[in-house]
Parts: sequence; C-alpha cells; structure tokens
Amino acid sequence: MTPDQPMLPIASPQPAPAVPQCYGDVCITCSDEAVQVRVMELLPGELALVDTGQSVEEVSIALVTAGVGDTILVHAKEAIAVVSA
Repeated sequence: MTPDQPMLPIASPQPAPAVPQCYGDVCITCSDEAVQVRVMELLPGELALVDTGQSVEEVSIALVTAGVGDTILVHAKEAIAVVSA
C-alpha cells in the first residue's frame, strides 16, 4: 500500500444466520403445509395424477402405497402418507 492510497475499512464479521425453528404444522424448510388430495390415476415411474380441489397435478407416490381413490397427504409434490384408502 502506498501513502496516497486510502485505507479500506475492515469489514466486521456478520452474525450467524438464525436456525429455523419448528412451529405448528408448517415445514421449516419452505414454510409450506402438506395438503390432502385424492388419487385420480396411477402413472408409470411411481407417479400419480391427483385432484387438489383446484386443479389436477402430478405427484410422486414413491414413499407410499396408494391406489386410485385414496386420499394422500402431499408435500412438495411428494406423497408422504395415505390418509384413507
């Protein structure tokens, strides 16, 4: 550093980010909740078409054993439980 160069301020360390806390039925990863949907059609590759009550969506059923007509609990397009068969 030469005498005619200005000194740069030293950055202070940033505080560590807060660790997410669990609360209620809300996912701490994305703040979303799982929803109940009805299986309308089974597709190849452990996928299914489901009725959300507002639209038809494709979800993975790889983690559960579900059939047409079953109500499943879905989070992030992944079935996580069979509510009623």
